[in-house]
Amino acid sequence: MAKMLSRVAPWLTSASQRGPAPGAPASSAAGAGTGEHIRPLTDADTAALWSLVRPDPVANVFMAAHLESAGTAGPTPSGARILGYFDDGGALAGACWAGVNVVPVGLDAGRGAQMGGFLAAANRHVSSIFGPAEGVLGIWSTLQHSSARPFDIRPDQPLMELRGTPAVAPDPDLRFSTAEDLEALIPACVAMFEEEVGYSPLAGGGAHYRQRVKSLIERGHSVLCRNAAGEVVFKAELGNVSADAVQIQGVWMNPAYRGQGRAAACMAAVVELSRRYAPVASLYVNDYNHRALAAYRRVGFEQVGTFATILF
Repeated sequence: MAKMLSRVAPWLTSASQRGPAPGAPASSAAGAGTGEHIRPLTDADTAALWSLVRPDPVANVFMAAHLESAGTAGPTPSGARILGYFDDGGALAGACWAGVNVVPVGLDAGRGAQMGGFLAAANRHVSSIFGPAEGVLGIWSTLQHSSARPFDIRPDQPLMELRGTPAVAPDPDLRFSTAEDLEALIPACVAMFEEEVGYSPLAGGGAHYRQRVKSLIERGHSVLCRNAAGEVVFKAELGNVSADAVQIQGVWMNPAYRGQGRAAACMAAVVELSRRYAPVASLYVNDYNHRALAAYRRVGFEQVGTFATILF
């Protein structure tokens, strides 16, 4: 099944985030003896950030969706912060969403390591690091020395995309979820989450998670099919949506229907429904999930990059 960008507490990505600690100078995490530096981005950096995001709208769909929604690279009322890595000429050479989740953009391994050092100096506590593998693993190479121990490191997750028509016929029963589906959908979402990360998203109370599912339905980002008894057979979310690409997340098939060859048709239907928003459908998946990889390839998805995820 597909691997989600916002695996751990995804509903918290808009919660109030701390900026860099006052005692963490930019030079502590940039090239020693050079003009390279890291600082929080401002409104004035918006165009420069877009110049990093646009060349790869599939890999950078998380940041693109944020920029389209917020309209700025600077702080927003929700408390979101984006850190920029500037080269010795003063140009924005990389960036990183730095909140409950950490998401790099345009960072190679070396600059990722510098960003990780900056996050460590800022005493930044995170729930996950995900995105292009080189940047993620670069960040982790330095952040790990001051971070809590992760419960899972997934270094090789094929990033896949599908442009054009799926190679198999879509399941005609798949549709956008409605408010009437909420009570049936929540148990399916919980089951998917438990399979993916090993604990229930309802631990400590389920109000936030319930609101997350409800919000996905209201935005038209939840799809499912149900059987005659009303049980959810298959569900998925359009987790990150920009004008150029949709990233499919939270894919789950009811165990009673697994092994019947339905996954490809369901995924083809998800792709078709995602065309409401953008011309490219994408997802990422663990390299060891051979069954999911086979289903996605059957639909027509092709690997275009590699993601990595570190979960705390």
